Amino acid sequence: MTSQTARSLATHLAVPAFIFVWATGYVVAKLAAKDAEALTFLLVRYVCVMLMMGALALAARAQWPTGRQAMHVAVAGVMIQAIYLGGVWVSIRMGLSAGVAALIVNLQPVLTVCLAHWTGERVGGRQVSGVAVGFVGVMIVLYAKLTGATTLALGWPTLICFVALLGTTFGVLYQKRFVPQFDLRAGQAIQFAAATVVTLPFAWAFEHFSIDWTPNVMIAMAWSVFVLSGVGISLMFYLLRTGSVTRLTSTMYVVPGLTAILAWFMFDEQLGSNVVAGMAVTLLGIYLVVAPTRADAKGNDV
Repeated sequence: MTSQTARSLATHLAVPAFIFVWATGYVVAKLAAKDAEALTFLLVRYVCVMLMMGALALAARAQWPTGRQAMHVAVAGVMIQAIYLGGVWVSIRMGLSAGVAALIVNLQPVLTVCLAHWTGERVGGRQVSGVAVGFVGVMIVLYAKLTGATTLALGWPTLICFVALLGTTFGVLYQKRFVPQFDLRAGQAIQFAAATVVTLPFAWAFEHFSIDWTPNVMIAMAWSVFVLSGVGISLMFYLLRTGSVTRLTSTMYVVPGLTAILAWFMFDEQLGSNVVAGMAVTLLGIYLVVAPTRADAKGNDV
């Protein structure tokens, strides 16, 4: 097996693994939300990941980002970790329904396509069509939740969730443009340290550092640290290195549908035909975005 073939295989395996891990984040949030304040839970998670990744980096004698590179890594970490995760968790805790929150956050592929030129990516007509088809699939998945809601939490929760959307979108684009290459262990230690510094004042001002360490919270914390942050973020950074931002973010369209399936399996939540149909449409949209083009066959990245 050539190195190029091995790299291609690793990338193809990383995509479904990333989708699955990312989808479990909503399940974890449901496990922990009732017994732990949002920012307080995230602070503990950040510190644990920072210590874990820092120890791994030191043990491997990894090269740490320094100077301007370290600053870029930290800025991307604040947007991807503190603003995105904090915004989603806080908005849901304030009353925004999970369906509406997921719909807002899954506007990311649309926003990414609009801003792709910022990272020097060329986005073709087929990719734009794929993003649009994928968005339709997300709408189908979330239709029942949106129409079944008697009231929608508006105002601050909605605004905070849109800030989370901006955080993750600009964070991914910023990292792709300014610091696409760095040691994942050392880089994540820096990113989660920066996220901790930014999140702490908000937790201090608006929360009471309250966590009831029930079994659900402990399971959620372990999964958040070792799987969501340790594995999920590493997979995301790996995919950013080996592919385009548009292709990566388009895979997030499948997350709401997969989350619905996981919630049905774990919590016996209703799984309607809209989820199955929406998943099929979403997968078609993703295929349009990620399938090789003629330019790819000639060795050019799209």
